[in-house]
Amino acid sequence: MEEDRFGPLPRGLNHIGLTVPDIDKASRFLRDGLGAKWCYDGLTANDPPREGGDVERQLGLPEGAKVVRQRLMRIGNGPNIEMFEVVTDKAAEPLGLADRGWNHICVYCDDIESALRRIVAAGAEPLSELHGNSRHEDTPGNVSVYVRPPWGGLIELQSIPNGNYYPDGSEADAWLPSRKDK
Repeated sequence: MEEDRFGPLPRGLNHIGLTVPDIDKASRFLRDGLGAKWCYDGLTANDPPREGGDVERQLGLPEGAKVVRQRLMRIGNGPNIEMFEVVTDKAAEPLGLADRGWNHICVYCDDIESALRRIVAAGAEPLSELHGNSRHEDTPGNVSVYVRPPWGGLIELQSIPNGNYYPDGSEADAWLPSRKDK
């Protein structure tokens, strides 16, 4: 376990948070489009909503907002997706790539053409055709494409079959999901 002067360093990325207008529709999209699997519901429609001053403070919600459903799903052997369905009259549109803040998730695909067909059939809109990746990901056979899911935002599909390359002084190799879930 790696440590610094404060103690053990974080192990790695656990989940990515996603707020959606309808958790069931979003779950179907993630299942049909990316093969996501349900882990658990942290808050069901039968539970009282998470709301009030403490919840607003803890989660950074606007006044009067309430979390009515929460679900954890997993895509392959990567990080989990934690979805929230929030009722509020102050919701903003999702960020785009030019906006500051977290702006997309990337899903690694061994067969990106079938992954693109699958996610489009599930309701995503591709922003372009398949294209090459940027420097350090531009090895032979690399390809990626951004798609917009039904609720907005961005998902990148990416394949780097011949791996990344690194500049002198690189401190770590980029993490890629392994081929088998252990």
